[in-house]
Amino acid sequence: MSRPAETLLDTLPAGERRLLGAARPGVELAAGPMLATLSDRRDFSDGTEWIFERKLDGVRALVVREAGRVVLLSRSGRRLNDTYPEIVEELAAQDCADFTADGEIVAFSGGRTDFSRLQRRMGLTRRRDIEASGVGVTYYLFDLLRLEEADTRRLPVRTRKSLLRRALAYRSPLRLTTHRNKGGAELLAEACDRGWEGLIAKRAASTYQPRRSADWLKLKCSLGQEFVVGGFTEPAGSRVGFGALLLGHHEGGRLRYAGKVGTGFDRHTLLRLRAWLDALAATASPFADPVRERNTHWVRPELVAQIGFTEWTKDGMLRHPRFLGLRDDKSASEVVREHPVRHVPA
Repeated sequence: MSRPAETLLDTLPAGERRLLGAARPGVELAAGPMLATLSDRRDFSDGTEWIFERKLDGVRALVVREAGRVVLLSRSGRRLNDTYPEIVEELAAQDCADFTADGEIVAFSGGRTDFSRLQRRMGLTRRRDIEASGVGVTYYLFDLLRLEEADTRRLPVRTRKSLLRRALAYRSPLRLTTHRNKGGAELLAEACDRGWEGLIAKRAASTYQPRRSADWLKLKCSLGQEFVVGGFTEPAGSRVGFGALLLGHHEGGRLRYAGKVGTGFDRHTLLRLRAWLDALAATASPFADPVRERNTHWVRPELVAQIGFTEWTKDGMLRHPRFLGLRDDKSASEVVREHPVRHVPA
């Protein structure tokens, strides 16, 4: 059982209690989630304390419970209550009646988080459609922004996680994101061997900042990020829907072409996406670069696709890309090429 939330803040050392402030409404706090920075760092033995969490392959979601209601919000602020009602119901059943927390919604396949499987739930809002999808979801909570009218964001992340662990009861579909206090190259290799997407390294003393920060680092097992869909090619042979999606990312106010992806689609996805693409038809290419593909169709650059790939080529193209799904929690205007922060040992 979770402890009464009103006693938890009293257990903090005096120095940490002084860091608490009167919280703004939870929806305002949830409007700016903290984001991690892609990094190639592997050595964390410099004496700086870090904690390490599993990097989950799902969609970011923040929960606000206050004034007798629960609101589940996407990273962009879109309400998700109707899409994940089982999560909302469990959050509403908690003894703690005032909190704002951060987490990730995932779907599992073979013991691994699977973004492609989660796709079958994203966007569904009718109970019968949700049940027919056969996709169960889990909500992993990893941070606490507000508790009992107090703003907890200035507390160290390790303290925030401790409060989060004690404030809520973790019954399905809720889970607490656990962490390790030591990590680096060996821990990342272990994560990759398990089929995980990677790790998130967090500076243990870091505050919760509503922006992208180097206090949280993404350590990936393989490359992958979001891209904007700017067009597609016609299918050939027995293929239906389309041949490949034409992908790009923003740079200096222009949409730069990054190549095409033609793998990772099943028949249902090909047909469903073609209908969406036709609705976004455009007469001219949205890309700043020439696209040397035959039988192309242009679309307004509004759809965002999650793409896995092996590497970038020297001319800025994707090598061996594969489609993982569409994202509805990130706008096309936000999509830029991710460059890992280079770590230079002291």
